[in-house]
Amino acid sequence: MKRKEPAKPSTPAAKATVTGILGVGLDHSEGEKRITKTPEMVLVGGSKTTHERMQETAIKFSEGLQKAGKSLKETTLPQVIDLLRDAHRRTGQS
Repeated sequence: MKRKEPAKPSTPAAKATVTGILGVGLDHSEGEKRITKTPEMVLVGGSKTTHERMQETAIKFSEGLQKAGKSLKETTLPQVIDLLRDAHRRTGQS
C-alpha cells in the first residue's frame, strides 16, 4: 500500500490561519510585569512607553478588523500582516 502524502497548500500564506498574535517588548528594566490581553493579541513586557505603543497598535488593529467586518480567524495571513502594518503606521511609530 502506498502512503498518501498530505496535500500541500498552493500558497502557504494564503492558507494559514492566524488564531492569535503575541507582542513582546524587550526593553524594560524597571522590574514591572506588563501584560495586556485583547481578543486577538497578548502583549507582554516592554518599558512603559513600549507597552503603551503596543497597546495603541492592538487597538488600531482591532479597529481595522472591525472595519473589514472580519474576525481574526476569518482573516488571511497577508491581510493580518497588512492590518498590522497599517495599525503600526497609524500609531505614528517608525
